[in-house]
Amino acid sequence: MQAVIFYLLYPFIYLIASLPFWALYGVSNFFYLILNISGYRKEVVLNNLRNSFPEKLDSEIEFIKKRYFKYLCDLILETLKTIRMTEKQARERCVFHNPEWLNEFYEHKQSIIIVMGHYGNWEWAGPSFTLNTNYQLVVIYRPLSNIYFEKMMSGMRTKFGTRITPVNNTLRDMVSNRSQITATAFIADQTASPENAYWTTFMNQDTAVFTGPEKLAKKFNYPIVYMNVKRIKRGYYEITPELLFKNSKETADNEILEVFTKRLEKEITIEPSTWLWSHKRWKHSRKNEF
Repeated sequence: MQAVIFYLLYPFIYLIASLPFWALYGVSNFFYLILNISGYRKEVVLNNLRNSFPEKLDSEIEFIKKRYFKYLCDLILETLKTIRMTEKQARERCVFHNPEWLNEFYEHKQSIIIVMGHYGNWEWAGPSFTLNTNYQLVVIYRPLSNIYFEKMMSGMRTKFGTRITPVNNTLRDMVSNRSQITATAFIADQTASPENAYWTTFMNQDTAVFTGPEKLAKKFNYPIVYMNVKRIKRGYYEITPELLFKNSKETADNEILEVFTKRLEKEITIEPSTWLWSHKRWKHSRKNEF
């Protein structure tokens, strides 16, 4: 059944990926209309927005919701476009600002850990980093259950030289490749298992934070770099690395997690429509975990 679903859908996916960008966004506009009619995760998004911005009027929440769903359609189609995207397009549409300190880290053979959120086009951020730095980027990810779509997504994510590692193999991969100069990237705002999480306040809500990036940064004493993905206009982004901590071992317990969470929160507050609001980020409650 997995194969049947994939081979029925893949011709349409490939057709979409082959469209010029002006046509791609025309299709996105159509999908947005369908999404509005379907009511896909409307209540999840509204609930997340109301809890995150209790000070905003209903009209403001509704405005952000509409902008979010419009962006979500763009994001999905931009991700599929990666199948046929050229290196020139990847460079032009996702401009990478390479700070001098990042080059110095590489010259000193210093591997790093990257933390970022589901903010902006995180899928395009990977190729942008790989194409514009000397680092071997290793993205930590959760494999899809459909093996055929998993193979497709893996091909898209590794197209320009990025490596990917399933989350369960993270430590083993980092140990075996310690002699290489790597940048290991975590999408670190995913829902964490409550029993192993660090609890903090994020977007005005009790939030369980994934502890893996901090534990690994301290174990290897790798610098922590926040990757900011800012949408400039439709189909164009800027990627800006920010050094959060140079010496991870010198940080207090949970300090890395707290600083990352607040940095991401700041960006979401500035432009909320490009974060993943349809994700059930707050499905766990702190009061029920003790």
